[in-house]
Amino acid sequence: MRVVQIGGGFGMEHLEVAERPDPVPGPHDVLVRMRQASLNYRDLLTVNGLYNPRQPLPLVPCSDGMGVVVETGSAVTRFAVGDRVSPAFFRDWIGGEPDSAALKTALGGPLEGTLTQLFCAPEHAFVVVPEHLTDAEAATLTCAGLTAWSALSTQARIGAGETVLVQGTGGVSMFALQFAHMHGARVIATSSSDEKLNVLREEYGVASDDLINYRDDPDWGKTAKALTGGRGVDHVVEVGGAGTLAQSIRAVRPGGTISLIGVLAGGADHLNLVPVLMRNIRIQGVIVGPRDAFEAMNRAISLNRMRPRVDRTFGMEETADAFAYVAAGRHMGKVTIDLA
Repeated sequence: MRVVQIGGGFGMEHLEVAERPDPVPGPHDVLVRMRQASLNYRDLLTVNGLYNPRQPLPLVPCSDGMGVVVETGSAVTRFAVGDRVSPAFFRDWIGGEPDSAALKTALGGPLEGTLTQLFCAPEHAFVVVPEHLTDAEAATLTCAGLTAWSALSTQARIGAGETVLVQGTGGVSMFALQFAHMHGARVIATSSSDEKLNVLREEYGVASDDLINYRDDPDWGKTAKALTGGRGVDHVVEVGGAGTLAQSIRAVRPGGTISLIGVLAGGADHLNLVPVLMRNIRIQGVIVGPRDAFEAMNRAISLNRMRPRVDRTFGMEETADAFAYVAAGRHMGKVTIDLA
């Protein structure tokens, strides 16, 4: 089988297509012919050696993907040949609170990831994907989709009429926008691109007054709060990290929640946390989610016929170009790799 691996060292120049032996499933394993994989910012950090500099190499990166079951072990009961499935982000986190052992079973580091033509794992590590989704759409759910679902549906439990602030138009933010609308919530969205903001208005129904260009309006947290009549938003999906957290604190209402997910905006020289204490703000770290939440999310996606946004698909030999495209922030939604 062919894989894309980080070979002789970290950096996109070390991404290479390589041949590896076909895996052989054991009694409890499922063998999947992968069709698509999708990229997350975490994968970019992994390739560049910034996520875990001590990660042993070579490594097949990426956590997200989908494929078709081609062989099952003799004891497998959850799947049959022909099922369309995705592997779970954490192979051994089935449900409930995570433990340290489960959190060490993430795909794409430390475990081998999804940029491979054949993927073999225990049957408990897979879920069936929604039937109405294309292969590329289904490949986007594992990390970005489930992270947004965990933030809004599992932990914050948003309700109709609440207000959700999303930052940018990357994978997690686009999923959060769609899940917020699914729950009847209002969305306020930021981006540095008027073109992308127009897409959110025209294709996703975000009100014109609820779109903020953060380059034109660096005090966008204050603006977002003003859009709620001064009350503040109920929930912020924080993908920027320390570099945007001060504005998120300004935007959120007393008693509101900031879901801390990403680090896209880098660090900050000074961050005043006193308002977090004085206004009883909850800052909740979100690390994807367990398999049972993945299954619940897929049921909701199927029921609502929701379709993830796929920006562009690259071939296996173009994987380095795909990572460069993500690094440049040109995408809107998800970028996928065709593994055929």
